This record gives sequence, structure tokens and C-alpha cells, in this order.
Amino acid sequence: MIYLSSEVETLPKLDELTPRQIVEELDKYVVGQTAAKRAVAIALRNRIRRQKLPPDLAQDIIPKNILMIGPTGVGKTEIARRLARLSNSPFLKVEASKFTEVGYVGRDVESMIRDLVDVAVDMVRAEKMQEVADKAEQNAEERLLDLLLPSGRKRKTRRQTLSDFLEDEESEPTLLEEGTDFEQLQRTREKLRQLLREGKLNNRIVEIEVRERFFPGRFEIITSQGVEEMDIAIQELIPGLFGPGRTKKRKMRVDEAMEYLIQEEEQKLIDMEQVARIALERVEQSGIIFLDEIDKIAGRESGHGPDVSREGVQRDLLPIIEGTTVSTRYGTVRTDHILFIAAGAFHVTKPSDLIPELQGRFPIRVELDPLTVEDFKRILTEPKNSLIKQYTALLATEGVTLEFTPDAIDAIAQFAYAVNEQTENIGARRLHTIMEKVLEDISFEAPDLKEKHQRIDAEYVRRKLIGIVQNQDLSRYIL
Repeated sequence: MIYLSSEVETLPKLDELTPRQIVEELDKYVVGQTAAKRAVAIALRNRIRRQKLPPDLAQDIIPKNILMIGPTGVGKTEIARRLARLSNSPFLKVEASKFTEVGYVGRDVESMIRDLVDVAVDMVRAEKMQEVADKAEQNAEERLLDLLLPSGRKRKTRRQTLSDFLEDEESEPTLLEEGTDFEQLQRTREKLRQLLREGKLNNRIVEIEVRERFFPGRFEIITSQGVEEMDIAIQELIPGLFGPGRTKKRKMRVDEAMEYLIQEEEQKLIDMEQVARIALERVEQSGIIFLDEIDKIAGRESGHGPDVSREGVQRDLLPIIEGTTVSTRYGTVRTDHILFIAAGAFHVTKPSDLIPELQGRFPIRVELDPLTVEDFKRILTEPKNSLIKQYTALLATEGVTLEFTPDAIDAIAQFAYAVNEQTENIGARRLHTIMEKVLEDISFEAPDLKEKHQRIDAEYVRRKLIGIVQNQDLSRYIL
């Protein structure tokens, strides 16, 4: 259906993206579904418009949450995910069916806000690490040179560098007496620096002090609001037990030591309090939560069985979507301006089966169209990382060149559409099973093939699939 791209793209700034440009960006990864793309493009643009308003007016403008209705495999999830990447917003995909009503064993709905904050913290931390990467590498290099040149450590306590030494006027007599030795030390250090950068010292063993790490354990804490899962580091729980900054000596290769020291220097250079503040603000102002499988909690109380908590989960979702304060380990978060995009197939239920209050929280409803044969053809070839491109690249690593003829692509699309019609409609995900079956023999024999150029035409596709597709009982299990 939709595929992740490893390419680094240069996109316009968010505030420069018009709704039309947003749709054009989504078109690179999602085929069709224009109505859904327009809806999310407007929602994203409204966020940009809101940021330009006076604060007293902006706080009263809430996002218009979206409900996507359509069968599985037509692009609901990928539209939301691509939108989040486009806007560089914290994004979380959760299944509504994993939550339970307060009082039942399971996860409460507030946990998705805490998970979203964790995502935002990781995003901001990664950005900060990029900013300090060069400085951290320089600091790590200096520390490693101190280890490789022990005689320089005592000197360094008195004189950090030759330039600092020369700037100190009071050191002139010492310089005349020990200048030759100090210069030689600096030359040796620079030679080691060059060898280190060229990787010629990687196999040498050095001994460094490493901080003992206490890996967090997972606990379930029962509160008045239900069962909550928390990650608690034992060192944070009982700080006096282990003592501050406990370290131990460890021997490792130079390249491993360099990697460890860079990580340690990055942690020193990053202000985690600032990271947490930025992350909380980013969640509040631009967070996106994709609430999948919302049709699984649709339905009214029946008084028995698993349906007992369905309406309860819907009621618990109401304050989160409407706007409330949620406590996280980084601070409190207001959910007023988080954009919620809900999606469901609604095969058995319908949107009107949701409680009226929850229906009102999703004013924009978009119906996604089932995929046609033409859509399947476009999905196979148009997206940046389409299935055809993926399989071609995979087999190219074995020296095998795949060539798909236009009639082969037509045949694959027709078979995928036919199987979806005859059995369960799983949308574009059907293409994965079809392609795997078509290329099964080539994938298995690729390393041993003498003929490295493999041409896939319509006849080849039919020969691989016709027997399975005609036998409906067999196609239910294989395709």
C-alpha cells in the first residue's frame, strides 16, 4: 500500500505549505483518497493559521478532529503518519481496542498521552544530539587522546594546550626551561590524533571508567483511577542506595571507547529539563494521535460479555479528546489542541453506534474508497518506494535484475482485485501476498541463478497464480 522512504527530502517550511502542496506531498506515498488528503491538509493548515493569531483568540480555537471510514488497506494510517512527518509533529498510533474502562484490568486511555510525550521527548533529544554532535565528538576525541597518551595527563592538569600556555605571561620562564619537551608532547598528540581519525588505532585496547547503568523495570501501579504501567529506574527510586556517579573500569577497543565517550559527552551537553519543556509544548501545540480500530469499541451496553467496557472506553475518551490535563513523568499536558484522527472499517458497526458525545468530538467525517484495479496498478509503480521498486532493489543485492512488463503489472493488479472480491477485502495489503507468491521461486534460487536477468510478464504471473485463484478454498489460505 504505502511504503516508508529512506531518502532525505528537502521540504518547504511548514508555514509555507499550502493545503494544495500538502496534498501533493501525500500523493507521493498514498494513491487516491483525495477527500481524506484534503481533510488532513486543511486540519494542518488551520494549525499554522492558529499560530499566527493573538494568544487570547488562539486558545479558543480547537482542532477539528477527523473520523476516517473505510476498509482496511486503503491508506488511512499512512495518510496520518505522513502528515505527522510532514509537519515534524509528535505522532502516535494506538488501537482503541487495547484500552479498557476504568476498573478493568488493562491500559487506561490517559496512557496514550504519556506515550505521545515519550515520543516527543525522543524527537527533541534527537534534534539536540544533532546540534551537539560535533562538540561531543571533539570532547570525546580529547578524552581518548588523554588515555592513549598517559604522559600528557599530568601536563594537562597544569597546561591544557600549548596556546593556553603561551597566553599565560607568568609561564615564560617555565616555557624556556621545558619548552622543547612540551612541544614534543604536542607533536606526539597530534600524530596520535591523525592515526585515531584514520582508524589505525581501532584495535588497541584502552581502559576507561564507565558509569554503571541501572536498567528500568516495569511496574504496574494500582491507583484510584485504574492500573497504570510505569517505567521506574531503581536508582531513581532509592538514590541513596547506590551512591552518586558510581563508576567501574572497563577495557574496550579504541573504536568502541570512542563511541561510548561520544554518547557520554552528548548526555553532558544536552539539558534534559529544556528537552522536556520543549517536548511538552510540542505535544500540546502540534501533537497528533491516530486512534485506529475505533469501530471495535462502537456499540451500546449489552450488560454482559466483552461489550461491558466498550461504552466505558468511549466515555473515558471524551475528556481526553475534549481537553483535559494529564500528568506525565515530564510534567502536565493539556490535550485541548492535540489533533485526533480516528479510523475504522465499520463493517459490523456504523459511526452512529458510537455514543452521541463521542460522535460530536469528530466533526469531520471522510469516507475512503475501496481500491480498484487501476488503483492497484498505480500502487505497484507510483509511490516512491513501491513494491516493484522494493523487490527489484532486494534482488539486485544478489546480482539479479528484475524486469516487470506492463502486462505483468496489469495481471498482478487484476489478480489482487479478484482475490479481494472473492475473499476478504484487505485492500493494498493483498499485493504483498500476491508479489511474494509470484517471486517465490526467483527469491529462493537467486544466489544460484545463472541467468541474472529475469523478465516477469503476464504469462509468468498467470502460471504462478491461476491455480490458486481459481480454487477459492485454497486462495483463502495462500493468498
